[in-house]
Amino acid sequence: METILNIINLGKTYQSAGRTLTVLDQINFSIAEGSTNAIVGPSGSGKTTLLGLCAGLDRSSTGAVELNGINLGNLSEDQRAQVRNQYIGFIFQNFQLLPTLTALENVMVPLELRGEKNIKARSMDLLDKVGLADRGHHYPAQLSGGEQQRVSLARAFSNAPRILFADEPTGNLDAETSEKVVKLIFDLNKEAGTTLVLVTHDLELAAKTQRILRIKGGKLIADEKNTNA
Repeated sequence: METILNIINLGKTYQSAGRTLTVLDQINFSIAEGSTNAIVGPSGSGKTTLLGLCAGLDRSSTGAVELNGINLGNLSEDQRAQVRNQYIGFIFQNFQLLPTLTALENVMVPLELRGEKNIKARSMDLLDKVGLADRGHHYPAQLSGGEQQRVSLARAFSNAPRILFADEPTGNLDAETSEKVVKLIFDLNKEAGTTLVLVTHDLELAAKTQRILRIKGGKLIADEKNTNA
């Protein structure tokens, strides 16, 4: 299996009130293409920071992130944005939809940024896959939390990403809605052959992935293969 993500001696520190705060310390792992992975740990353990570094949303203090063979540390802000748009899909806990755009327009944004063709039909097809073909003209404020997360899922897959990063994707949803969204994430991921990296404190959700990376106090404390997934 090809490696899509390689994390080498990764560290992140912040200066706070004259002191150095270490959020991540000497993290090492690599992720195989097409695999499903969960990063778990208590609140404040550095999970979301790690996800941000893996996705090139932020720069590490030490070490390297290689995504699809590209060292993100060597790139400018614009170049990192280009890599994200080309290879990465995102799902966030708070949906991150643009409030002034309809559901359909939100899904179209990554495709427009890439200058793709036939984007309206492709975006409608994705909304159909997440069961929202009839809600394309609605704005985020007119949709329930579960519907908003399904729109963000359609948007995440619109640029056919090589890797999907999901940060607490069910954090703001009730149990029944969470179940539907989780099923969609795994179904779409499998269908597209995308690599999934999921940050969650929900151990039931983590147990659905093939591998669980446990983080505590900024350190990687366990790397478990899940043969049942």
